[in-house]
Amino acid sequence: MIAYIDASVLLRIALGESGSLPEWSEIDRGVSSALIAGESLRTLDRLRLRTNLPDPEVAARRAAILRLIASLEIVEIDSAVLDRAAQPMPTELGTLDAIHLSTALLWKEMMGAELVMATHDQALAVGAEAHGMTVVGVPRS
Repeated sequence: MIAYIDASVLLRIALGESGSLPEWSEIDRGVSSALIAGESLRTLDRLRLRTNLPDPEVAARRAAILRLIASLEIVEIDSAVLDRAAQPMPTELGTLDAIHLSTALLWKEMMGAELVMATHDQALAVGAEAHGMTVVGVPRS
């Protein structure tokens, strides 16, 4: 499976949190936006400050995040991505989610390959589904 990986999925895997993506082992190729590094490392820094994580634990978690990011195909945020993200969307999305979704859609169009959206974010999942993408990671009610 080729999957677009957002920060919510990467962080649960890297930090060993519960509720991590059951399909993780089925992903042969992971794709993400260059946003993923900033989002993931900022989240770790907030966690460090809120929970007073000791330095060795911060270092280990940071290394795990960076290892996972290095395993992904990273798509740079260029004017095409930003232009696509600025266009009206069929569902309500914040700026970062719109950039993630636009990156995934443009990658899918350029590669002509099937791409699954892997996210634990409800709004991003709904947006991806509205564009015909298969989504994993968000429980359905």
